[in-house]
Amino acid sequence: MSKPRRGVKFSHRTNGHIASDGRRLSLSEASEEGSGSPTRTRRKSELEEIREQPAAPPQSSDYEKKKANFITRTFWTFVMIGGFFAALFMGHIYILACITVIQIVSFKEVIAISSIPSRQRQLKATKSLNWYWLASTMYFLYGESVIYYFKHIVLVDKVLLPLATHHRFISFVLYVIGFVFFVANLKGGHLKFQFTNFAWTHMALYLIVVQAHFIMNNVFEGLIWFFLPVSLVITNDIFAYLVGITIGRTQLIKLSPKKTVEGFVGAWVFTVLFAAILTNLLIKSKYFICPVNDLGANIFTGLECDPNPVFLPHTYKLPYLFFLPASYNQSFQFTTEPIQFHSMIIATFASLIAPFGGFFASGLKRTFKIKDFGDSIPGHGGMTDRMDCQFIMGCFAYMYYHTFIALNKVNFGQVMELAITGLTLEEQIDLWKGIGKYLENQGALGPEVAAYLDSAIASRR
Repeated sequence: MSKPRRGVKFSHRTNGHIASDGRRLSLSEASEEGSGSPTRTRRKSELEEIREQPAAPPQSSDYEKKKANFITRTFWTFVMIGGFFAALFMGHIYILACITVIQIVSFKEVIAISSIPSRQRQLKATKSLNWYWLASTMYFLYGESVIYYFKHIVLVDKVLLPLATHHRFISFVLYVIGFVFFVANLKGGHLKFQFTNFAWTHMALYLIVVQAHFIMNNVFEGLIWFFLPVSLVITNDIFAYLVGITIGRTQLIKLSPKKTVEGFVGAWVFTVLFAAILTNLLIKSKYFICPVNDLGANIFTGLECDPNPVFLPHTYKLPYLFFLPASYNQSFQFTTEPIQFHSMIIATFASLIAPFGGFFASGLKRTFKIKDFGDSIPGHGGMTDRMDCQFIMGCFAYMYYHTFIALNKVNFGQVMELAITGLTLEEQIDLWKGIGKYLENQGALGPEVAAYLDSAIASRR
């Protein structure tokens, strides 16, 4: 029988009392190694497999995230509501400042969507040109509003008169300068980006800045034409959500999967009812129904004017119907302000048409695969996300007011404009003398005043 060779290891003997060098282990060594007991060997192998894992950092649950977002969203909602009403009560100039900030921030967010940082680093003039377009457009639109509503101030000022009479030409020159600068900076390899940016900027100017210009004009015509449309859009959005989560079942449009037909129709009904209540409150205050004649006015000082007839009660009678008894034809009548009927139409637009401004914004975000236009309002996304329906609503309110409600009568500013821009200096003096004579005959001026004016004019010639 051959002897086993030294130094050869056998796998079936590894559990015995044999050391790794081939010698037999002592009792103490075997006890320490635990190889004498299969149970101890198994426990040791199990313990070796267990490794101490580092503690994972605590992760906030979805509930905590939603709770934090809800708190942030609620806080900034109250901040916006408080700021809005503070500006509303402080006066027209503060509302105009808010509109200006909103349109600048919204323009910035929309322009940022199509920006390509790598291209803009190579074409540094692109970003500057975008802001130049914005500034020149705002100069044109703001100037149009100031000249239209404050002719009696602008046209009598020696410095502002040339700017007012040549305003449109100056605005055109500013645009041409930007156009020439754009063409002069076209570079090969970047043409598609540059022309895309050019078109995108002009679209943003039209959809945001131009429509915001109409909202500003609504403020000048009377705060009710600004506050009522804004409130109706917000009300419609709230009730569309409440009715939708309550009874909503049918999807309205694929661009906004959470919008339902039931919420859409239900919000229309509630918005019309809210319009009647809010209108009834607003027409009681001349601060809301009077056009701007003092930019320093506020809720405490108020405004004074002759109210537009739409704010005055009117009695409506049923038209004569031959097939009804005569007594019924004479007895059926009711009295209300015409503005109530106009508010129903404005509420209908706010419910059925204005939401499509939001759908348009949703489609735009889906195109660029973004959730929000920005993060300028914590918890709410960007400014454009909150104002997407307001721009088209303000534009409609302006068009509707000037088509069906505004009184087409000559005012002081229009007469001043015609006299200053359409008459020669000699004709203006004759007009002055004629008005002075008329006022003297009416008893508004004394004979000595008219005589002094005649002598003063004669000495100047």
